[in-house]
Amino acid sequence: MSEGRTPVIEQRRQPRSRPETLARRRDILDAATEIFGAKGFTGGTLQEIADQVGMTHAGILHHFGSKDALLLEVLQHRDETDVADLEEQHIPDGMELFRHLVRTAFANADRPGIVQAYAVLSAESVTDGHPGREFFQKRYETLRGEVAHAFAVACAERGITEPDTVAYASTSILAVMDGLQVQWLLDPTALDLGRASEFAIEAIVSSVLEPARSPLV
Repeated sequence: MSEGRTPVIEQRRQPRSRPETLARRRDILDAATEIFGAKGFTGGTLQEIADQVGMTHAGILHHFGSKDALLLEVLQHRDETDVADLEEQHIPDGMELFRHLVRTAFANADRPGIVQAYAVLSAESVTDGHPGREFFQKRYETLRGEVAHAFAVACAERGITEPDTVAYASTSILAVMDGLQVQWLLDPTALDLGRASEFAIEAIVSSVLEPARSPLV
């Protein structure tokens, strides 16, 4: 390539200012969340995302490199949104974790787009070769561990020997929250997402900390 063209190429590759770049990436993530939530990862295209933010297909790739990489950024962005208002951007421990989960459920009722994207992509991730599969496997593993540890802290604070129901309770809390979200997305008038989640979480926590004889036996 001739030396005479080098300055032109360097000028085109000159990075934008950081605030502008961050804002542009945020716009793309928001659009991708909407498109993937409505059509899934397979059905949603980079061109649709590009059209929504007034960019080209190549422009999206410039910022994220690939569709798979964009998906992982969308999922990470969603998790960061959950803890953005928390101290040190990390979910709390002990009983405060369960209160945080309840607050998250109430907050989710005001952000159906994010909830829809999560529900669609998490379900879709069980399919062979899905780029989000490892993310969701690790996410659930991490959350199960954090909820189980919160139970351990809550039991210790109350002088309770940690019961063998903690593992079941930890998986059940996550399952019931995700399941209620799906029902709510299908028909928002069928349930109050926040109240239903609060009821279920309280019942599960009580079953561990204040166990009673099962009415089913």
